[in-house]
Amino acid sequence: MHGDNIIHIVELVKRYGGLTAVDGISLDVKKGEMFGLVGPDGAGKTSTIRVLCGLTNFDSGEISLLKQSLRDSKNKIQKQIGYLSQKFSLYGDLTVDENIEFFADIHNVKNYKERRDELLEFTRLKNFRTRFADNLSGGMKQKLALACSLIHKPQIIFLDEPTTGVDPVSRRDFWKILSGLLKEGITIFMSTPYLDEAERCNRVAMMNKGKIIAMEKPDIIKTSIGKIIIEIVCSPVREAFKTLKENNGYDIQLFGDRINVVVDSYEKEYPEIKKILIENSIEIKDSRTITPTLENVFMYLIKTAS
Repeated sequence: MHGDNIIHIVELVKRYGGLTAVDGISLDVKKGEMFGLVGPDGAGKTSTIRVLCGLTNFDSGEISLLKQSLRDSKNKIQKQIGYLSQKFSLYGDLTVDENIEFFADIHNVKNYKERRDELLEFTRLKNFRTRFADNLSGGMKQKLALACSLIHKPQIIFLDEPTTGVDPVSRRDFWKILSGLLKEGITIFMSTPYLDEAERCNRVAMMNKGKIIAMEKPDIIKTSIGKIIIEIVCSPVREAFKTLKENNGYDIQLFGDRINVVVDSYEKEYPEIKKILIENSIEIKDSRTITPTLENVFMYLIKTAS
């Protein structure tokens, strides 16, 4: 059944009243893979993860996890997966140690002490084990939440936007911990609004309005649109953006003090772009071609789909 796929989804649909949150998506995830679900708020990422964890019902489709049907074996599957939600509720008046102990209890893990020590070592929380969860920083709370969802040694862990609102240093730390989990053979299924994070996944599915608009290894997705990006540092940048949009309807994305223009050929199209900018008294400080980032591709795909 489904080869070595640990997650298998066919035509999944999830509705809330008249709203279709997940609109017929199909995907497979292999054992030991880090799979990223990427997209803006409201794309359907959280709904997909909650359905996969058996926390909410789905309207139609087929889902199997660990080679078992979610409809038939929900309780059995839930014992073998971990889930870290966006609003993971730690108990603020319990210490780090007590929080992990509490989750070990929920999962009926009897001899959890050795596992807890491993996890504290692993998440670098060992020196804070007697601290109340309420007194931890945002990044530490995330790590503790992760330790709690790993206490029962799940085979798959679902992470819903695990680094949202976490400072950059803690984000880096968190990623180190995740690569450690992959080495242990755990399969990671995560959602993120950050496209730079998605680049670290083995494969990503780009999601928009409940549908998957691209799914592949990040490098393949980036070359899939067959375009190049001209990055132009110029001033005033907003003027440049407006002028090019009005003149030629170029596909342009604005990033800080630079614009990215999506083109087929630098040689053919840059002279024209340069001419328009100079005629409109925009100063070009620098220009170069860059490989499309996931963000470029995502914005391009959304635009061409609409």
